[in-house]
Amino acid sequence: MNALVFAVAALWVLVLVMAGVIWVMLRQIGVLYERISPMGALMDSAGPQVGEAARAFLLPSLTGAEVAIGAPGTRAQLVFFLSPTCPVCKQLLPVLASIRADEAGWLEVVLASDGEADKHRAFIAKQKLSAFPYVLSTDLGMTYRVQRLPFAVLTDKSGVVRAKGLVNNREQLESLFTALAVGAPSLQHLAAAQAAE
Repeated sequence: MNALVFAVAALWVLVLVMAGVIWVMLRQIGVLYERISPMGALMDSAGPQVGEAARAFLLPSLTGAEVAIGAPGTRAQLVFFLSPTCPVCKQLLPVLASIRADEAGWLEVVLASDGEADKHRAFIAKQKLSAFPYVLSTDLGMTYRVQRLPFAVLTDKSGVVRAKGLVNNREQLESLFTALAVGAPSLQHLAAAQAAE
């Protein structure tokens, strides 16, 4: 009987110690979460800089009429560089469709790539992208110095680059809009400016 009471008491002590360890770990996770700054689109220094006017292009779309890219217009413009062989690009297509539908009043979403038109037409049909302007231009990618995909550039109504970068998930894509709204080149710049204050 004494052995049973001792075993139960030892188990209760073990449970209380484990509860204490879990509480300490949760506190440390909270502290770590507060120290990690938001991670926006991964900017690079190549191509047109944030705040510079983008070079204007007038390109034929595989899904319709010509598309003016980087030119002043009535709406801001998100140019999303993708490839039919890029799995991350494919994962972001539903997000782009949602953004296009929800923000149509102030934003135009353009898909851009390069390569053979037939492969891209098949990709457009398979992914149901006929509602998007879809342009093919090596010169466009070279102008923006697109090195990795998916890459996005956000210009305002006057054709000025307001945010850009490598976007691997929804949060990084949406960080471009946050950067535009707060007037910062990126969330990293905003976090650095707030830390300096």
